[in-house]
Amino acid sequence: QVQLVESGGGLVQAGGSLRLSCAASGRTFSARAMGWFRQSPGKEREFVATITWTTGTTYYTNSVKGRFTISRDNGKNTVWLQMNSLTPEDTAVYFCAASRGVVRGTRTYDYDYWGQGTQVTVSS
Repeated sequence: QVQLVESGGGLVQAGGSLRLSCAASGRTFSARAMGWFRQSPGKEREFVATITWTTGTTYYTNSVKGRFTISRDNGKNTVWLQMNSLTPEDTAVYFCAASRGVVRGTRTYDYDYWGQGTQVTVSS
């Protein structure tokens, strides 16, 4: 089992920045990749970004490219999502996820473990 705990969410004005953290514990060596997803009320959970633990290879959904950066520290078992130039459309609950076998996964079923989520609200 891998346990994931997100933090860093909050309320920010449009154009502002937030940095989300995801701390992983447990059998972290079993995870090949980490991802961030988000979900707004009434919408499906959508892919945001992913990073491979070993190589650090990243992949983003088009709407966040150039604004969001995913990174990781293997020694600390932590993944971050730096979010800049935020807009109200980025408002959502953000979830951290870990995948045991899929690299560069963009679908929820590519991931085996999930955190509880952290709320990000961007005001206009």
